Amino acid sequence: MTSNVDAAVPAMLADFLAYTLSGARPGPAEARGACAEGVSYAWLDEGVIELTPAARSDRHAMPVVLVSAGIHGDETAPLELVSRMIADIARGEVPLACVLWIVLGNVSAMRAGSRYLDDDLNRLFCGRHAQLTQSREAPRAHALEAAATRLFERAGCERERWHIDMHTAIRASVFERFALLPYTGAALSREMFAWLAEARIEAVLLHTAKGNTYTHFTAESFGAKACTLELGKVRPFGENDLSRYAGADDAMRALVSGRARADAAPMPRVFTVIGQITKHTDAFELLMADDVANFTPFAKGTVLARDANYCYAVTHAEERIVFPNRTVKPGLRAGLTVVETTAETLAELAR
Repeated sequence: MTSNVDAAVPAMLADFLAYTLSGARPGPAEARGACAEGVSYAWLDEGVIELTPAARSDRHAMPVVLVSAGIHGDETAPLELVSRMIADIARGEVPLACVLWIVLGNVSAMRAGSRYLDDDLNRLFCGRHAQLTQSREAPRAHALEAAATRLFERAGCERERWHIDMHTAIRASVFERFALLPYTGAALSREMFAWLAEARIEAVLLHTAKGNTYTHFTAESFGAKACTLELGKVRPFGENDLSRYAGADDAMRALVSGRARADAAPMPRVFTVIGQITKHTDAFELLMADDVANFTPFAKGTVLARDANYCYAVTHAEERIVFPNRTVKPGLRAGLTVVETTAETLAELAR
């Protein structure tokens, strides 16, 4: 790419992450424009930008794709990935075959280098933000719901709708790259599983109850093919080895560009949630090491947690723990227990 073309890329698109973190807001003349290959862009809100392909006969049938990152402000690698993808689209290095919205989630927490300021943003969707009006995260949850609503309602029912929400995990995991699929009662999507395989996702966790995450909101409200990706460990800005995220990055670029899949990657293993460990009081005990990895297995009879008048013991031959966290506030989830359901899930997809 020549330096003249690079110079023509607006600063906002050349590094959307840095632009957002700086607190810059474009004036009316800079908020909208066009870049390489006739792609148009529109700044919609802090950390929210729309990219639209050049006019062509099939544009109204193109998918609509929402890619979000930074819902937790300290999960920096996905933010760097999406910012780099925006720049590559703006330079014409990645063709665009969808209406694409990029959402950088908890911008205030990003600036503070923290997971959140008052409350976990990814527990405030599906309207729960209205119950925590004093939380500094509540207005952002409302704004991100509004952004998704605007995108998907405008798309109409005839278009394919996707939502990829990218995260990195606080702790190590038996499966370094795994995905979580929200529960809506709808049949699982074979296309989603094929995309997760392309992204080199090693394991998929199936929720069995409705939640308050961003992907629960978009899947339940708009029927989006929605997934939460956990792609590695939390690290500060500038300390990420983005080559470790190559599978997810390439699959994301293939999705937005309409590129055919290069190969038939192996399907991930599948685990289904069968229990939740809840912290009821400050007397709560999580009976495992603080650094236990996600998906660590425990045998039948093992006591995993105790609280006032509460005990969680493994009842299946083997259960695995995901997202164990003894430091959550009382009333919140301190861990999920899952069992493997690979064979039956993949058999259901094959029908």
